[in-house]
Amino acid sequence: MKDYFLTDLDGTLLRSNATLSEHTARVVTKGLEEGAVISYATARSYQSSMAVASQIPWRYPLVLYNGALLFDPIQKRVMDGFFLDRTSTEAIVAIGRTMGLVPLLFALDHEDRERVLHEKLVRSGDLQFAASRPGDPRFTEVKALSCPENYRTLLVTYIGMLEEVQPLRDAIAAALGSKLHIHMMKDNYIADHYFLEFSHPQANKREGLLLWAEHVRCSCEEITVFGDNLNDVGMFQAAGRKIAVANAHPDLLQLATEIAARNDQDGVAQYLEARLRNGV
Repeated sequence: MKDYFLTDLDGTLLRSNATLSEHTARVVTKGLEEGAVISYATARSYQSSMAVASQIPWRYPLVLYNGALLFDPIQKRVMDGFFLDRTSTEAIVAIGRTMGLVPLLFALDHEDRERVLHEKLVRSGDLQFAASRPGDPRFTEVKALSCPENYRTLLVTYIGMLEEVQPLRDAIAAALGSKLHIHMMKDNYIADHYFLEFSHPQANKREGLLLWAEHVRCSCEEITVFGDNLNDVGMFQAAGRKIAVANAHPDLLQLATEIAARNDQDGVAQYLEARLRNGV
């Protein structure tokens, strides 16, 4: 019998400074070597997630962009995913412009390479986000943001203050409704800023977990998940065991079957050590 684990990164596996502790890296690597199926489900891209978690030799599919993309870390290839249609993408950008906001467009190009298209970055949140990813080859400045016909949209992301993104969220929800998955969350690293993300209706961690289970050939009931924030709710609803770190959002704590120590105390690693040692 194999053990199947899927963990969130930021606020869960990673410490609050967005780093992976040596202890956590050692525990996860040992678990993989001993036959456990361990991977992660994150809002990050492959490039961004590897920048913070490459100490671990990941070998099973990665759930990226909040469930929009399933990626093979061994072959470095796209395995599956949910992509927002170009018409909806263009409509989201157009509505944003009416409110003086321009997003970052996360997409795959015609060769399945990750791209982040954006106009000249001038807003504080966008600048801080880009600065946290120095030398990132995905970022490409364009004169006027539009989705190329041969690109597949993963996320359309606005970064701003709550009073900016909340009205935009309401306007786009009213216009496009069920055609989108909408996720808004306070950012862990940019003070007083929120991420407002639009994607395919099935681009969420619940659907990402279902895809992951299909590819690693297990049932959802066999999976143990770890999380801390509201974008992990769907994953918690679908999995057999749901482990919230102690610093998790109150709503997630209520869904959890167990509570692990805080992310800054290596809660996920502590749980994995005990579980794999005892075989329960």
